[in-house]
Amino acid sequence: MVSLKGRSFLTLMDFTQEEIRFLLDMAVEMKKNRRLGKKGGLLKGKSILLLFEKTSTRTRCSFQVGAAEEGAVVTVIEPGTSQFGKKESVEDSAKVFGRLYDGIEYRGFGQDVAEKLAKHSGVPVWNGLTDLDHPTQVLADVMTIEEHVKKPLSEVKVVFCGDTRNNMSYAWMNGCAKMGMKFCAFGPKELAPDQELLARAKSAATESGAVIEFRSDEACLKGADVVYTDIWASMGEEDMIPERVKLLSPYKVTTEMMEKTGNPQALFMHCLPSFHDFETEMAARQRELGYDIREVEDDVFNGRYSVVFDQSENRLHTIKAIMAATLTDVKGE
Repeated sequence: MVSLKGRSFLTLMDFTQEEIRFLLDMAVEMKKNRRLGKKGGLLKGKSILLLFEKTSTRTRCSFQVGAAEEGAVVTVIEPGTSQFGKKESVEDSAKVFGRLYDGIEYRGFGQDVAEKLAKHSGVPVWNGLTDLDHPTQVLADVMTIEEHVKKPLSEVKVVFCGDTRNNMSYAWMNGCAKMGMKFCAFGPKELAPDQELLARAKSAATESGAVIEFRSDEACLKGADVVYTDIWASMGEEDMIPERVKLLSPYKVTTEMMEKTGNPQALFMHCLPSFHDFETEMAARQRELGYDIREVEDDVFNGRYSVVFDQSENRLHTIKAIMAATLTDVKGE
């Protein structure tokens, strides 16, 4: 019997394959019920805090809509609008939040901040993104893969292209290691994954039968079921763009790259937001400066390979499952 009540959701490395499967199955059921118009009420009477040190679109919307649909009351603290981490320590803030709220979502920088919140608040804390992990995203991505790829996860190969040191690359390493999947971080050696984190994922892989590797040659694309990427530079990282464009342009996801998988059913996936055209201020400004920061071609992003908006929708269902499973007595077989 699986029960996650009272647990925090900081990284998939904290969970067994059975527990992750429980969350996925619960999310599938919640998605089906929502499409049938069935309203939930698992979180009725609960108060939830959404704490943002980084701005958010999908994460905020998914937590806020999910909590509301299940009957919870939500408080949102936007970046820079509280004393958290400034005039008040993380520990002191956590102790206050824990007396007011039943659960806390944190989206920010350090993984250690999420861990401190969980340690000192005494209530479940959910990682909405840190510099080292993005577990709610990967859970939604695995759900999306199971909707589109008609074979067991143990036979699925995911290739992450680009900056393999970023949080999505690490989150995928963790997810694949736990679920027994094949994962290849495909990028330049200058942006190789942290060796300690890579070793941790490989250690977990020995138990699940997963394959975790880092490569810089295109041969790793062969047989991929999923080609995944993320943006090369975020807001505030403009000074890194010239170097990133030089290093990462060979790893831009193109139709040619998708064809190199040799798999006509391969999926293109992205956590979003994406630079796939020049319709954003940042992409347009950088093009004027001579830099093409698109990590994926528009033809791929909006083409037959892409399931990026299915991923976005599934954030809602997996996040609802995480909140319900950790705040209530719901159990799985």
